[in-house]
Amino acid sequence: MFPELPDRSLAELGRTEGGAGTLALLARDQDTRRLLLLRAVLDAAEAAGRQICSDARRRRLQQDWALLAEAERTDRARGVASSARARLTQPLTGPWAGGCLRGLRRAATTDAERRDLARDLAHFSTLAAVAAARAGISFSTRLTARDGLLALPSLGALRTDADETTVEAVHDKGVMILRRSGARDVLVHLERDAGAWSASPAWTSAYALPGLLAGARPMPLEDLDPYRVPPRESGQYALSGPAAPDDAERKRWLQAWSAVAPVLQTGGQHRLTETLALLRCLVPLRTPPGSDGRDSCSATRREAFGALLSSVPATPVAFAATLVHELQHCKLVALSEMVTLHQADRTARHFAPWRPDPRPYGGLLQGTYAHLGLADFFQRRALTQERDRQRSASAWVQHARYRAQVGATLPALVGSPHLTVRGRAFVDEMVATYERMADHPAPRGHTARAQAYVKAARVLWTQRHPSASPTNR
Repeated sequence: MFPELPDRSLAELGRTEGGAGTLALLARDQDTRRLLLLRAVLDAAEAAGRQICSDARRRRLQQDWALLAEAERTDRARGVASSARARLTQPLTGPWAGGCLRGLRRAATTDAERRDLARDLAHFSTLAAVAAARAGISFSTRLTARDGLLALPSLGALRTDADETTVEAVHDKGVMILRRSGARDVLVHLERDAGAWSASPAWTSAYALPGLLAGARPMPLEDLDPYRVPPRESGQYALSGPAAPDDAERKRWLQAWSAVAPVLQTGGQHRLTETLALLRCLVPLRTPPGSDGRDSCSATRREAFGALLSSVPATPVAFAATLVHELQHCKLVALSEMVTLHQADRTARHFAPWRPDPRPYGGLLQGTYAHLGLADFFQRRALTQERDRQRSASAWVQHARYRAQVGATLPALVGSPHLTVRGRAFVDEMVATYERMADHPAPRGHTARAQAYVKAARVLWTQRHPSASPTNR
């Protein structure tokens, strides 16, 4: 069922690259895993006790699945891309399905846990309704709003007066009627390619940035999906929280996005290729407090392949660097699910100059891989911007810093006895990429300052964590 990754593709990824075929293979594998995850949710619902998943909820899940299957058959008959698969493989479906599966398997015991699980399972109905509407199927169904909002992924959201409200949705010939008790009907008109609009002030349409290149698909700016950001967990670096961009902030997103393609190309055509192949949506985050808009935060989520969470980037260069950084994580997560790279445990013991806390081996590999990609990006950018001294100098500063950081962590990766055969081949490619960068070194002053920074960071880290492993001190 799952294809094996060729050695050629493993080598490409080890170099922080990835040809079109390799990237497509990663994406197909992730899509297959997402569909299997959904099947696991349905099987777990069937196996759960009635106090966890009632007979009525099971019947509703079956009805929703039947509606998705009808959408799939309809699209296949028309010879168009499956709207059902598009909904189920959309990045933010992953966190939703994963949460449902965990809730069903741990057998919720409190009223609050059972209520949350029921609300999560009800979201499946909105996915089925959107897919059926996109396929042009006429239907009538009942949907459940949450926290005063009924989110219909890729279409928009309906604001309701109450936190938990049942909404009747009737679709026919491209128009969806949303009916609430005691309120006017809301008519939502589906657009041919994407999105939807309504004249009702209760409706907010989904927003998408234009394609990265002419002819590329629009890029959704997901600010309505209830599963767009992970819950806060103690002991982890917290994101700045979800944003609801107003017109001014959407304009800032558009300005940065419209200029990012040529910036990516200055760091190598493969950076643009991987963005087009892997990025499926952007999730806006609030600008970090106290940054005056100059700093940003970003993240990817293992369960949301293709989604990039980010505050609005300050500049197109910052945006491009964020894309390179986070898509490195995206590639390595997908690769790690296809290939076992190492068998190290999760003990946090390793030094990483970009973090104040010790890192487990897997986290060190992730961080080193991301920083190696950034070192490559800024070196290529410096070399292609040589006629512009200011831009070239700025790129060399960035390259020197990232390469020095990678140089501090590679020994721990290479020296690990826990690498598998294919994992060692992957890390060896990373080392070769790092070493080839010496063919075009940064100006000596930039390199010296970067190395001094890493040395100071190591001394401070050692003082803070004297009991951590000395493997990469």
